[in-house]
Amino acid sequence: MIKTSLINKNTANNLVSEHGTPLFVYSKSKLIESAHQMININAPFGLTVRYAMKANPNIDVLKVFLDEGISIDASSGFEADAAIVAGYKPGSILLTSQQIPDNLSYLIEQGVQYNATSLHQLERYGEMFPGCEVSVRINPGVGSGHSFKTNVGGISSSFGIWHEYIPQVHKLTQKYNLNVVRIHTHIGSGADPKIWQDVIDLSLGITNEFQNAKIINLGGGFKIARVPGEKASDMNLIGKALSKALTEFANNSGRNLHLELEPGTFLVANAGVLLAQVEDIVDTGPNGYNFIKLNTGMNDILRPGLYGAQHPIEVLTGSKEYKDYVVVGHNCESGDLLTTAPGNPETLLPRRLPVPQIKDIVVIGGVGAYCASMATHGYNSYPNAKELMV
Repeated sequence: MIKTSLINKNTANNLVSEHGTPLFVYSKSKLIESAHQMININAPFGLTVRYAMKANPNIDVLKVFLDEGISIDASSGFEADAAIVAGYKPGSILLTSQQIPDNLSYLIEQGVQYNATSLHQLERYGEMFPGCEVSVRINPGVGSGHSFKTNVGGISSSFGIWHEYIPQVHKLTQKYNLNVVRIHTHIGSGADPKIWQDVIDLSLGITNEFQNAKIINLGGGFKIARVPGEKASDMNLIGKALSKALTEFANNSGRNLHLELEPGTFLVANAGVLLAQVEDIVDTGPNGYNFIKLNTGMNDILRPGLYGAQHPIEVLTGSKEYKDYVVVGHNCESGDLLTTAPGNPETLLPRRLPVPQIKDIVVIGGVGAYCASMATHGYNSYPNAKELMV
C-alpha cells in the first residue's frame, strides 16, 4: 500500500468530523519547506522565484509564499487581480497569458510586468505602451514533458513566439521603441539536471540576440515524485548547473543575467491531500474488476483521467485483507478514473488496497497542484470540495 505520509488517521478523522468530505487539506510547513528549496538556489547574479499560481490560487497558499518573499507568475489578468487582493505588490507580478486581459492597461499602470507570448500581443502592447520595457516569451523549438499535454515547447505548442520569428520581434520593438529586458522560455517538465543544462544553454543563445535583456526566465516544470518510482528534481544539482552556465555566459559576454524560475507543482503538489470517503463498492464478476467509488472525482481531481497522472491512495481502514481495486469518482462519466496507467488515461490499472467498508476515509496524496484549480468544476452539479490550511 502506498502511504501519503502527510496526514495520520486521527488527524484525518478529526478533520472529516469537523469539515466533512471531500476536503482538500494543505500543509503550511510543507509549503514553506518547498519554498526554501527554491529560494536557496545560489544564482550568481540574483534570483527571483515566481510562484506559478495557476497550480493552486488558494489565497492562504498565496499568503504563505508572500511571507516567504516569493513573487508571482500569473497566467491571466484574473490571476493578477487575485494576487493583488492577496497582498502582492503589482511590481512583483509577471503576467504571461494566452489571452490579452481586458484590463491590461489598468494592470500595467499599477506596475504589473508584461510578458508577450505572440507577435500580436507584442504589437498590441507596443501600441498601448510605446517606449516602455517588455518581456518576450520565445518558443525555442524543443519541449519536454511526460505527455504532449504537458509539453509547452516545440512545434506542437502554441506557447511563445516561434524562435525563427525573432527578426519580427526586433522589427516590432524598433517600431514601438520597446526595450526587451527579459527573455522567457519554458519547455515543460523534467528532473534530469542535464535537461536543465540544455535548457539554459538554449535560452542563453536566444538571450544573446537581445543585448538589453538583463533577466533570463526559464519558466518551471521542476518534477516532483508523488508515488514510488517517480524521479524528483534535485534542485541542488539543477541550481549548480544553472549557476555554472550563467557564470560562463557572464565571462564570455560581460553580461550578468538575473535568473528567474517559475515553480508551481514543485512548491505545492506534495503539500496537499484530498480526503474523501468510500461511497460504494462494486464489481464486474470473476473476470472483471473490483471498483471503489468515492464521493469525489474529476470535478475535484482530473489529472489521472486527463494525463494518466499517478497519485498515492490510502484507505484508512482496519482491514487486514487486500484486493486489487480500480478507484473511480462519483461523476456519471466513464473517464472519471483515479487509478489509470502512468501516462495512459485510457488504461485501467488496479491498485492493491485493503478491503474497505462503505464510509471509510480515503486519502489521495499529491493534490496540492493542478487539482482544486484545474478540475471540472460544476460537472454533474457537484459543489467544489472545501479547502483547508493546517
